[in-house]
This record gives sequence, structure tokens and C-alpha cells, in this order.
Amino acid sequence: MVTRDQFQQELEELDKSIIELARDAGKALQDAIEALYNQDSDLAKRIIEEDSKIDRKELDINNKAILLIAKQQPVATDLRRIIIVLRIVTDIERMADNAKNIARSTIHLGENTSMLPQGLRKMQEMTMEMLEVAILAFQKEDIVSAGKLAEMDDKVDKLYKKVVSELLGETATNPDKIQFVMQVSYCGRYVERFADHITNIGESILYLVKGENFNLN
Repeated sequence: MVTRDQFQQELEELDKSIIELARDAGKALQDAIEALYNQDSDLAKRIIEEDSKIDRKELDINNKAILLIAKQQPVATDLRRIIIVLRIVTDIERMADNAKNIARSTIHLGENTSMLPQGLRKMQEMTMEMLEVAILAFQKEDIVSAGKLAEMDDKVDKLYKKVVSELLGETATNPDKIQFVMQVSYCGRYVERFADHITNIGESILYLVKGENFNLN
């Protein structure tokens, strides 16, 4: 059985690992959008390769969290925190998967001269703002900031619908662009899903602090 101080230190290490993983996922999204707009297949391939490192980090955090439960047999509040770590790390891993999927679409598109909608880049910027809010809310256990993620996510959703509408308009006048429109629409969906997982993190923070389930999606 570890001492209380050791236990607290290991909890803090888990928190640091979560934040590091969240930033890894955020960078993957930024790089994926850059690769898409720059038609950079080499960068897209690196993002796909780097995703395996994120997967390994997720597994490592899970193993440490489970081992901590086994060693400490924590009281209810501490157990809740460890459970939240497990929930959040799953969302982060799925966020990274969405970035990887954008990279795959980039490779599929190849060197396409069609104009990409600027709304897609704006979606990514808004999603990165959400991620920063979520990280700070997690660090400070700030339920007010966590709750704001729902409103931020709504804005990403609305922009996603606008981007898809614009893309569908492209196919009406250029039916030969159907494959292009499909892949770019997928990318928009992946960014939108990335944002949804951030709102899940907000729900986890609310549960951590208040002990109640909330639905921000």
C-alpha cells in the first residue's frame, strides 16, 4: 500500500500525462489541417505514424490508473478522479483518431487543385480554442469554463453545417467534384467530432467536481 503523499503525487503525474496527451492530439489536428490545405502527403503520413505513439501513451495512462486503484484502494472521491482520468484519456485518443482520419483523406485527395473552404480552417481554430479551455478547466477544476464548452461546440456545429452546404453547392455546378466534396466533407465531420470529444471532457470535469452527470452535447 502506497502512502497518501505517494498516492497524491501519482495522481498529479496522471494529470500531467493527460494534459500532455491532449496537447499531442491538438497538434495532430493542427498538422492534419495544414497537411490538407498544403496538399502535404508526407506530413499526412507522419501524422498517421505518430498516432501509434498517442495510442501507446493512452495505454500507459490506463495501466497506471488501474495499478493505482489496485495499490491504494482509494476512497470514493479519489476513485472518482481516477475513473475520470480513464474517461478523458479515451476521449483524447479518439480526438487523435479524427486527426489521423483527416490525414488519410489528405492522402486520398492527393494533389487536388480545387479550392478548400476556409470554414474548415476556422472550425479547426475554434476547436483548438475549445481544447485550451478544456485543459485549463481540467487543471483548475473550473466547472464554469467546462460548462462553456457546450456553447463553443454549438458554434463549431453550425459552421460545419455551413461548410457542408457550400460543398454540396459545388457538386450542383461541378458533378465531377463529387469525390473531392465527399473527402472534404469527411474532414469537416472529423473536426466536428474532435470538438464533440472535447465537450465530453467538459462533462467529465463537471462530474469530477459535482459528482453528477451532465450532457453538454
